[in-house]
Amino acid sequence: MAEPVQMRKGMQVPRAKMPERAAWERTKDFNEVPLGFTPLQAMLEASRCLLCQKETCRTGCPVNIPIKDFMILVANGDFAGALRRIREYNSLPAICGRVCPQEDQCEKLCSLAKKYESVSIGYLERFVADMEMEAGTLDLPEKAPSTGLRVAIVGSGPSGLTCAGDLARLGHEVTIFEALHVAGGVLMYGIPEFRLPKKIVQREIDYLKKLGVRFELDTLIGRTITIPELFAEGYQAVFVGTGAGLPVFMNVPGENLNGVYSSNEFLTRVNLMKAYDFPNYDTPVMHGKKVAVVGGGNTAMDAVRCALRLGAEKAMIVYRRSADEMPARKDEIHHAQAEGIIFHYLTAPTKVLGNGQGWVTGMECQKMQLGEPDASGRRRPVPIPDSNFILEVDTVVVAIGTSANPIVPSTTPGLVTNKWGYILADPETGATNIPGVYAGGDIVTGAATVILAAGAGKRSAAAIHKYLTEPKEIKVEAVSA
Repeated sequence: MAEPVQMRKGMQVPRAKMPERAAWERTKDFNEVPLGFTPLQAMLEASRCLLCQKETCRTGCPVNIPIKDFMILVANGDFAGALRRIREYNSLPAICGRVCPQEDQCEKLCSLAKKYESVSIGYLERFVADMEMEAGTLDLPEKAPSTGLRVAIVGSGPSGLTCAGDLARLGHEVTIFEALHVAGGVLMYGIPEFRLPKKIVQREIDYLKKLGVRFELDTLIGRTITIPELFAEGYQAVFVGTGAGLPVFMNVPGENLNGVYSSNEFLTRVNLMKAYDFPNYDTPVMHGKKVAVVGGGNTAMDAVRCALRLGAEKAMIVYRRSADEMPARKDEIHHAQAEGIIFHYLTAPTKVLGNGQGWVTGMECQKMQLGEPDASGRRRPVPIPDSNFILEVDTVVVAIGTSANPIVPSTTPGLVTNKWGYILADPETGATNIPGVYAGGDIVTGAATVILAAGAGKRSAAAIHKYLTEPKEIKVEAVSA
C-alpha cells in the first residue's frame, strides 16, 4: 500500500479532540454524547500516523486490525476502503470504535505516545463505520462457497456476533441462539443509549444477517433446547458465548430492601426495556433523587449517568479505592465528572438502611485506606477504624461485578468448569473438553471488555473452521484462561 505524501504529521499536528455535547444539555436526555469527527478532522488525524515498520499498535489489538493500512486509507479520504480493511478483521467496527478501551490497548502502544499523544485509533474506527451508515450503504465482503456445515452460536453478545460473522464469511451455515427477545446481548441490555446507540448495534446485527447468519430469539439454551440436542438436530459445532451475567452483591445487611438494584437489573430496565422513555414504554424503575452506585468500573459509570438522566438530584459513585485505581475508561470518568457526578473515593458500604415500610433511606459506609497490592495488582483497601458515616440515599445500585450463569454448564453433561463456574477452554482456540464445543468471552474469562470477547470469538471461529474442514481427531486439553 503506497504511502501518501501527507502522512507522518504526528509531531506537528496535535491530536484531534472529539466534539461532544455540552454537559448541561446531554444530562437531560439519553442521546449520544460524543458527536464524531468531521471528514477533515479524520483525514488530518489519520495523517499523524508515523507508519512504523513495526506496528506496535497492532499488537495491542485483540482482533489484530491492520491499523497502519486503515490509517493510510483514511488520510487519503478512502473511508469505504478503510472500513473494508477493518471488517476483514472486525465485524463490529462501529461498536468497538465507541466502547473499546483503546487507551489501554492499541493507542497505548502507539509510537507517538512515548513523547506526544497517540493517534485517535478508536475514534477513526468509529468514524469510518458511521460514514457508511450516513451514506445508507452496506458493503458486504466476499463469502467462501457454502460448505453445508452448520454451527450453533449460543449468545448474541460481542463474542458470539464476531464468531458468527467470521464463520459465515468462511461459508458455514450459522445460527445464533439468543435468550432475550432482542439480539445483541450486553451491547443491548448493558450499555446505555448515550454511549452506544441501539441503532448502531442493530446495524451491525443487520450486517451479519446479510452475510447469512440466522437469529433464533427467545431461545434459552439449557432450557428451551440443550447443547446435546443441538448436535442431535444436525449442528456440527457449537460456540458458547453466554457472557457472565449473574449479579454479584455486597453481602451486607439491608441489601434486600426496596430500592436496591443489581447493575444488571437496573441497566436492563433502562436500556433494553427503555424505562427512560416512560410512558411510551411502561417499564418500572426507581427514579431516585439520591442515588448511590457502588463500584468503579464502566458499568458503575453507566448506571450512575443513567440515574442522573432519570432525574437524580444527587448521583454518586461509592468506590472503595482511590481515583488512580478506578478501572473505568478515562473517557467515561471524564464525562461523569463533567456531568456533576459526585465521587466518594476510599469508601465502602457496610449496611443499607431502611424505613419501616422496607424502603431504602440511607447507606452506612466506612472510610478506607490503601494497603499492599492484592491479586489484581491494585493496592488493597483497608478499613479505617471508627470512620463510619451515613450517606443519605433512596436508591442503591450494586455494580461490583458479575459471575457465570450456570444454566449451560449444568445442562451439558461432562462440560468442565472451574470452581467459579466459568467454562474451561483453551485460550488460543476456545476448545472445551467436549469435541465440537467451543467457548469464549466472559463465560470463560469472567467480566472483561467487548473487544477481548470479540477477539475470543474470532480465535474460536478459526479453530471451528479447522475442526470442521479438517476432520481429524485432535486432543486438546482445556485450561483456565
